[in-house]
Amino acid sequence: QVHLWESGGGLVQAGGSLRLSCATSGFRFDSYAMAWFRQAPGKEREGVVCISYSGYTTPYEDSLKGRLTVSRERAKKTVYLQLDNLQPEDSAVYYCAKVVQAECARTPDLVEYDGWGPGTKVTVSS
Repeated sequence: QVHLWESGGGLVQAGGSLRLSCATSGFRFDSYAMAWFRQAPGKEREGVVCISYSGYTTPYEDSLKGRLTVSRERAKKTVYLQLDNLQPEDSAVYYCAKVVQAECARTPDLVEYDGWGPGTKVTVSS
């Protein structure tokens, strides 16, 4: 059974950074792509970035390009999302998701996901 759980969220001032983690279990970590999503209050969930089984990244959210770094650590079966120069509009609950295939899709709606974490809340104050 797929289990994902995010951590690392919190309150940060504008311009600050956070490193989110997504610990995983219940599946062969090396064989699947992983994605990050976020959902702000009153808005739909949106894709942020995907990292393939081999570490190739596909960014989805234009506003975060240049301000995020995604990585994965095989030994810990964990995916990381480094967010820099955070702005108030980045405030949201951030979720990680397991992709049903090894490679990322060109856009987040072109692939299915079979596991989600409960999310970690990021709040950016101005």
